[in-house]
Amino acid sequence: MSERAAMGLPDTYAVPEAESLASAGAALLGSSPAALARIVEGLEQPVESRLAAGLLLGVIGDPRIRTMDPAMVTVPGGLAAIGLPEERVDAVVQRYRDQGVKREWIDKEVPRHTVALKPYRLGKYLVTNAEFAAFLRDTGHGEVPTSWAFGRFHPALSNHPVYTVSDAAAQAYAAWLSAATGRRFRLPSEAEWEYAAAGLDGLSFPWGEFAADCANTLESGLLMSTPVGCFPKGASCFGALDLAGNVEEWTADAYAPYAGGRTVTDDLAHVAAQRGYRVCRGGAFTRFQDLARCQRRHGPVGVALYPISFRLAEDFHDGT
Repeated sequence: MSERAAMGLPDTYAVPEAESLASAGAALLGSSPAALARIVEGLEQPVESRLAAGLLLGVIGDPRIRTMDPAMVTVPGGLAAIGLPEERVDAVVQRYRDQGVKREWIDKEVPRHTVALKPYRLGKYLVTNAEFAAFLRDTGHGEVPTSWAFGRFHPALSNHPVYTVSDAAAQAYAAWLSAATGRRFRLPSEAEWEYAAAGLDGLSFPWGEFAADCANTLESGLLMSTPVGCFPKGASCFGALDLAGNVEEWTADAYAPYAGGRTVTDDLAHVAAQRGYRVCRGGAFTRFQDLARCQRRHGPVGVALYPISFRLAEDFHDGT
């Protein structure tokens, strides 16, 4: 199956939602960066206004993006319920069968279990193109995202999430920022990521039941990455944005079955056979809602259909 077919797109041109932002953008000309930032994350703003504001900020500078002091949300420690109860597997498979979901993919999520977590911080936003470019300029790191045509991103995409980066590059970025700031940045563990997304109630999506206006998945019809934070209705209970949709996210953990679960041999098995793989979470603008479920465990497929980015986690002590 072609990637277009997997996305449910015709062979001819697929007209995306919000193809033209001319009217929305013209109405925002002259607005201050602070005002545009409020529009991007405005709950009552239409998607065209949020996107236009975000794209304008990409060109003139987005005050929400602070490379050396990234916006973080605090997640309290405690006992986190992680994974899917086994008795719900059949229902999940049936619900998403039309999206090609296979039972073995969902079997990775069981059993539901409890993980003790220390308090931590999680990036409010995914790491952006502008931030990753700062890292490349400062370090000379050799990996340039393959999504950057001819080795650079378009200036209007500075506040979009960087994607097509390896887990090694994501770790190198966290190490660089830690050394530069004296803080302790890293990739979040699987459990930390899921708890930040699903919260105390173990929600299927960060906001509850799926709604297309809460996340940039295929259901939104945009067919492109979006400036970080453009879907404020999809915020998690802790305030993190884009935990569902936009682009997938690396976690710190290599795939292994949960305690009491079984090793699943699925489409990613060839990767695991070679070197194992880190689990990815969160879904993407190229995929349907199932991949954006809080409990869904995925990984690097190595094709454009699965764009992968990352967000930072941070250790802290004594409430600081």
